[in-house]
Amino acid sequence: MRSGAGLPLYWRVCLINGLVFVVGTLALALAPITVSATVLVSEAVVLLLGLVGIVVLNAALLRTSLAPLDRLSRLMETVDLQRPGRRLPESGSGAVGQLVRGFNAMIERLETERGTSNAKALAAQEAERHRIARELHDEIGQGLTAVLLGLRQLSTRVPADVRRDLLEVQETARSTLDEVRGVARRLRPGVLEDLGLHSALAALTTEFSAHGLKVQRTSTPGLPDLGLERELVVYRVAQEALTNVARHAEARTVRLALQRQGSAVVLAVDDDGQGLRGAAEGTGINGMRERALLIGAQLVVGVGELGGTSVRLTVPLEPAR
Repeated sequence: MRSGAGLPLYWRVCLINGLVFVVGTLALALAPITVSATVLVSEAVVLLLGLVGIVVLNAALLRTSLAPLDRLSRLMETVDLQRPGRRLPESGSGAVGQLVRGFNAMIERLETERGTSNAKALAAQEAERHRIARELHDEIGQGLTAVLLGLRQLSTRVPADVRRDLLEVQETARSTLDEVRGVARRLRPGVLEDLGLHSALAALTTEFSAHGLKVQRTSTPGLPDLGLERELVVYRVAQEALTNVARHAEARTVRLALQRQGSAVVLAVDDDGQGLRGAAEGTGINGMRERALLIGAQLVVGVGELGGTSVRLTVPLEPAR
């Protein structure tokens, strides 16, 4: 068996079956057993035992040879590039061993290429967010500000019966300007770059609280600096988690916590909503997983302490390579 490890799989199976048949033939030829013209019960028992022994021996040898293929098949059915790191043990130098090593190398290459492409895509996405936020602030925001100033000056020169309608238009323009500024802040969290992660999360929770969601925020003071890239991932995951709660969870209360646990910083978002209820993960959760992979973090989505959905992002303090 060891000498045939380098043979193709087809010839290895033929060799195993041939070896079993040779052993069975030699056993029948050398054993002091005869078969009468009319097979006796004792002879039938001996033949049956010999047949069972041959089948068991053949099955054991084939299982030893083909077991890596079974493991490879099960791994291929469950492999998920969003949960990297799963590999088959590489052993042997035959065709099966080469197949296992080739599969592991393929998964390694796919994970690397996927990570690289996702990093470029997310970087382009952030750049586009910044561009749109800047245009909203500089162009649309300034244009609406000019409209407000013009309406204010115009309200002093119009008759009283028209002034009321003009004030309503002015209030609509003011609320539109506030909405534009809010969209710009969500697209580009300038407070994250200027004041840090704690202030950015505080502003984020305040924004969602203003829309009727009760947000309880806790954080550990004195957390180590994660760097802008990892802090941006933490902020985006918190933003997406709160957005999902506001849109789908039908929750009244949500808890957001940022704490240090050992050699990692953990972001936890729990709500008291209706939960996932067995639904498949959508694009929002998949996007959070993609961001977590970029910095070597781990994202876990499940049932939380409040009975709704729980989102846990564990960010190692050592930056990912």
